[in-house]
Amino acid sequence: MDRIDKLSPFIVMDILAEAQKLKDVIHMEIGEPDREPSPRVLEALEKAVKEKKFFYTPALGLPELREKIADFYLKKYGVEVSPERVIVTTGTSGAFLVAYAITLNAGDKIALPDPSYPCYKNFAHLLDVEPVFVDVDKNTNYELRVEALKELKSFKAIHVSSPQNPTGSLYSPETLQELAQFCEERGVYFISDEIYHGLVYEGKEHTALEFSDKAIVINGFSKYFCMPGFRIGWMIVPEELVRKAEIVIQNVFISAPTLSQYAALEAFDYEYLEKVRLTFKERRDFLYTELKELFEIDAKPQGAFYLWANTGKYSKDSYEFAKRLLKEARVATTPGIDFGKNKTNEYIRFAYTRNLDELKEGVRRIKEFLSKYF
Repeated sequence: MDRIDKLSPFIVMDILAEAQKLKDVIHMEIGEPDREPSPRVLEALEKAVKEKKFFYTPALGLPELREKIADFYLKKYGVEVSPERVIVTTGTSGAFLVAYAITLNAGDKIALPDPSYPCYKNFAHLLDVEPVFVDVDKNTNYELRVEALKELKSFKAIHVSSPQNPTGSLYSPETLQELAQFCEERGVYFISDEIYHGLVYEGKEHTALEFSDKAIVINGFSKYFCMPGFRIGWMIVPEELVRKAEIVIQNVFISAPTLSQYAALEAFDYEYLEKVRLTFKERRDFLYTELKELFEIDAKPQGAFYLWANTGKYSKDSYEFAKRLLKEARVATTPGIDFGKNKTNEYIRFAYTRNLDELKEGVRRIKEFLSKYF
């Protein structure tokens, strides 16, 4: 089978395209924050344009931005990271591609939780890497656990996210420690997607770098920093992988977007970012309270901006359920099958990336739809 034929469609984007054809839709499908970035970001962008900073940066990113990101790890986690190990990427998507390219060869296997972000497996397929799925559910707090990994045959990397997409669950420090130790003992690469760090409402997020200096950590400015269209992210890699990553970036991307890098220099506006976090917490609290009365929600989201809701008492085909909800109630959601095969046909994902008034209207429409048909 051709590698492109192995790619699965990103269903949420298809749902978004259908929703945009309709009028008066409440968008709860797309994982894109509706908040603007800090005003300081916009000022920095305008300044960069005026100063005609349109040219390529070094492949690894602006040195001053790499230093800012390293400083972020010291302030937020108490972890010292050399700026030399920080690599600025074209979004986290670019970071995923680079991470897979520098750690995996064609035919290698990577272990992924099911359910998980759909693009992980598609990046693997693009590089002729074989994704191996491990079922996770409420019994494991939707965490990938060492016990399950021990049952797998040879694999070269694992990839987890915390807080998770689609559930919003947060990995415990104990699980991260166990995974880090397991990977170091087995010579397995540990890739940690931390894009939703900062958007945590219960508990505390931990970077994998707290537990292993060999971990490959990926983060970016799209979610917490409210800069999705800037297409700017970063990765932190062990020193021995920096040059390999640089070579990949030189050939595939040349460098991350220059204007976005200059804008990102002002993204670490902690007072503003706390307001962002509290906004999404308020939305989480409202939506969870309302939807848990309508659906089984077996993982109260601790972070990110998603709710993973079981539709089983209404429909065993969540894709059809989501299509009906869009067509008849004008509420757009993401069918669970976007995220894997582990009972995902009985789940849909709600994103609370709209203001509270819109979420209230969305809930009203959902209740009306359910009362009419169920």
